[in-house]
Amino acid sequence: MPEEPMESLPHIRKKPHTEQDWFQALIDLARYLRTPDGCPWDREQSAAKFAGFARDEAAELVDAFNETDDDIAEELGDTLFTLLATAAAAEEEGRLTLARVLAAAHEKMIRRHEHVFGETKAATPEEAMAAWNRIKAEEKRQRR
Repeated sequence: MPEEPMESLPHIRKKPHTEQDWFQALIDLARYLRTPDGCPWDREQSAAKFAGFARDEAAELVDAFNETDDDIAEELGDTLFTLLATAAAAEEEGRLTLARVLAAAHEKMIRRHEHVFGETKAATPEEAMAAWNRIKAEEKRQRR
């Protein structure tokens, strides 16, 4: 990142150095853009609208893998930011919190990787996918 005076970036509490710092800065930016001092366009978007933009950004990310690593990094960043903007809007709408989303994603990935974290181990990619699909199907049955 080019050196910017921190006072010109009011969403940054401290100069980012680590991955965690940069992730927090990106979260804070997504939230800041929805404030009265932020961006009128961002404030106008709903979580559902941002989710549609996330789909579009994800498609651009897939295409970027046919380009340069810089293109991939840019599109991955765009996708990540758009997902965080979706979460910021959903928080504002009272639908969820980012902490809830992150915790649920972590728990789900642990649960779906039973072949890694459970007693039954997968020796091949095919065994791993079979275990994943079995767990996913069971979760769907339980939700009905």
